[in-house]
Amino acid sequence: SSPQARRSWSTVDGFCEAIMIKLVFCLHRQPHLTEDEFRSYWRVHHAELVASVADILGIRRYVQLDPQAGPAASALSASRGQAMTFDGIAELWFDDEEALMRSTDTPEGREAARSLLEDEKRFIDLSRSPIWLYQEHPILGA
Repeated sequence: SSPQARRSWSTVDGFCEAIMIKLVFCLHRQPHLTEDEFRSYWRVHHAELVASVADILGIRRYVQLDPQAGPAASALSASRGQAMTFDGIAELWFDDEEALMRSTDTPEGREAARSLLEDEKRFIDLSRSPIWLYQEHPILGA
């Protein structure tokens, strides 16, 4: 069956939408990198690498989230007794969990996943960077 046929669907506020799985990766940079070096490498080199293997791995969307500094961010963190703890967050969207698991069933998929991991080791402190899978449940908005 097609990827469309395998997707789960949900209706929220009258909109029918696919329920996708998100891989969320909270990134700490390697200690030898400055914030600017980390961000530049991630934004340019790694982003290009992800884009080059997205079809092979079934990545439907890739988003990079940068922490925001300033009064609003400081007030928000202070209101919860927290400090900014990550250098960035990456979101990778897949059709479903099975699609993610199938992504490395082929030699090309295994090589693509290996190349991403090897590149991540260059700029991400993997031992301090948690990674999770999430299913989105929209409450507001389409």
